[in-house]
Amino acid sequence: MPPVFVVNNHGQFNHLILRMFRDLGIEARMVPNTTPPDEVAAGCRGIVLGGGPSLDRAGRCAEYCGLDLPVLGVCLGLHVIARAFGGEVEPGRLGGYGAVEVEVLDPGRILAGYPSRIPAWASHQDEVSVVPEEFTLLARSSVCPAEAIAHRNRPIFGVQWHPEVSHSLDGRRVYENFDAVCRGEA
Repeated sequence: MPPVFVVNNHGQFNHLILRMFRDLGIEARMVPNTTPPDEVAAGCRGIVLGGGPSLDRAGRCAEYCGLDLPVLGVCLGLHVIARAFGGEVEPGRLGGYGAVEVEVLDPGRILAGYPSRIPAWASHQDEVSVVPEEFTLLARSSVCPAEAIAHRNRPIFGVQWHPEVSHSLDGRRVYENFDAVCRGEA
């Protein structure tokens, strides 16, 4: 079975995402965000768009959203997804990293198994200010109106927080749920 590709967007937690998959026994490989889309499509069964410093350093990530593959965006990856589908991203009120309590409104497939509130670690330097029309809002917080979203018809998801860090409650579940989507089990 092909691996999940973790797309490196130059963020400090991309290697932790890769390690999370490996710790879960899920085959994964990190690729640069400049990888041609046809190589991505031919080489994996799902794509995680990792975090990074800014949208202008996200390489070809927006193109990966158009492939016929499941996509999970984490932080900057969420912003790439939102913009690719007509949403808007603006600077957040709080800025840098910190603890946040995420309120799950609709778990969908990506947040299945979580309680209604999740303590998490997130950067709110930038955040989705307008959710694209084709997406459902899955979670929010008191500091961010769109902590998680999901496409209504395609297996495309995004979360603002970093599930892969120890500060986030049971973060492995997001990656297990994504793996189940990639396997066609969810």
